Amino acid sequence: MKKMKNILIIISTIVVVFLLTGLFVKETTYRAEVTVNKSIKEVFEIFNNSENIKNWVPEVKSFEVVNNNPSKTGSVYKIVIDNKGQEVTMTEKVMAYVPNEKVTLFFDAEGMLKRDDYIFKEKDGVTVVTLNTSCQSDSYILACIFPYFKGTLQKQDQSYLNNFKAFAEKE
Repeated sequence: MKKMKNILIIISTIVVVFLLTGLFVKETTYRAEVTVNKSIKEVFEIFNNSENIKNWVPEVKSFEVVNNNPSKTGSVYKIVIDNKGQEVTMTEKVMAYVPNEKVTLFFDAEGMLKRDDYIFKEKDGVTVVTLNTSCQSDSYILACIFPYFKGTLQKQDQSYLNNFKAFAEKE
């Protein structure tokens, strides 16, 4: 009986800590970076050609233009991702677009609200692409989960940037 009581106390503590996470951690942030051996103009052009996205994000099944603004800022796209056999539909909105400097994208992926801020800098003909990301959720339970998967999310985005580097350097 004492063993059962201790087990229940441990489980209860874990559940409480998990649920408190959502109250105290409102946003999960991380950073990823890659260096591309091309000029900033070439890298920025390759990065912002929507036909190329499948070359570095292999899970993309479709990419559809919903609203394409001439200045790019405010443009909206519908993206379908294959997540291990399950299709996830997300909306991408361009929040900021400064040629050869910055692109800020906002994703709404079925409860996951993600902001990707890509910064482009060139030094000696080599371009550094830095991604600063923040994730939130409109679901309390999902908000509790994000902090525990920060490393996984960061690793995935770093992998996409590495794929982008390999693709861009072949172009």
